[in-house]
Amino acid sequence: MALIVYLRGGGDLASGVALRLHRSGLHLIIAELPRPLAVRRLVSFAEAVYTQAITVEGVTARLVGDLGQAIEVLQRGDLPVLVDPYASLLPELCSCHSDPVVLVDARMTKLAPGSDLHSADLVVGLGPGFVAGQNCHAAIETNRGHSLGRVIWQGAPQPDTGLPEGLPSGKGVTLSPAGRVLRAPGEGILEAVIQIGEHVEAGQEVASVAGQPIYAPFKGVLRGLLQPGVPVWPGLKVGDVDPRDDPRYCTTVSDKSLAIGGGVLEAILSRPELREHLWEAEIPRATHAPE
Repeated sequence: MALIVYLRGGGDLASGVALRLHRSGLHLIIAELPRPLAVRRLVSFAEAVYTQAITVEGVTARLVGDLGQAIEVLQRGDLPVLVDPYASLLPELCSCHSDPVVLVDARMTKLAPGSDLHSADLVVGLGPGFVAGQNCHAAIETNRGHSLGRVIWQGAPQPDTGLPEGLPSGKGVTLSPAGRVLRAPGEGILEAVIQIGEHVEAGQEVASVAGQPIYAPFKGVLRGLLQPGVPVWPGLKVGDVDPRDDPRYCTTVSDKSLAIGGGVLEAILSRPELREHLWEAEIPRATHAPE
């Protein structure tokens, strides 16, 4: 018997959380959209929806069709990814699994969630939109700064600034975020011109939407780009250029996501009633899981 974490979201921040929990011995099921919009695809377990399986820093996530298959993947030591945009399978998991279930909402919608305090034995929300004591038991600060990764048991994280954050340079300073995010110029299908991890020069075309080019704002490396072929709309974030120009950052999770993952781990371990259900050797097949 063991506790299971139901993680809503498989983008880069959510995947950093998943890595930290998985490496700590916890068991997770990841729920995603039918067409995930993860920009940093090489470090996002959401990519399994498109590719059936993806490995991030040595941890493999596999697309599954139901809770029964999810438990089988957990038993093999991998991470299952379910298409469950509304967390419709969460009540079934809670009812058929004899140990506690923790819900972690890592979608980063920055809006009030649809879940509430009764959705699971512990509900943890990431970033703006969550208020600890109202729509979650604990909220995690996601803005860079002194409080990044802090667990909030009463109240809300800092509000959304509406601006992309800077990137740590590794030299004690933060690089300006200005122009780093690439956005769709119109409605249509995204087409890639270059691949994630490739060097770009300022003004170089990196992608296009319905014939409208998207240019790199400065010299660097293309750190992220939405899955080519997905429909996009004007203003949607579709890519990310990193001025540090180091392709290694394209295939490793960020310091920010690991810090947030540490906050989620703290929130779970802070609940004495949950500790006895952690780190069991095996995950049993769900009693009433679909065949």
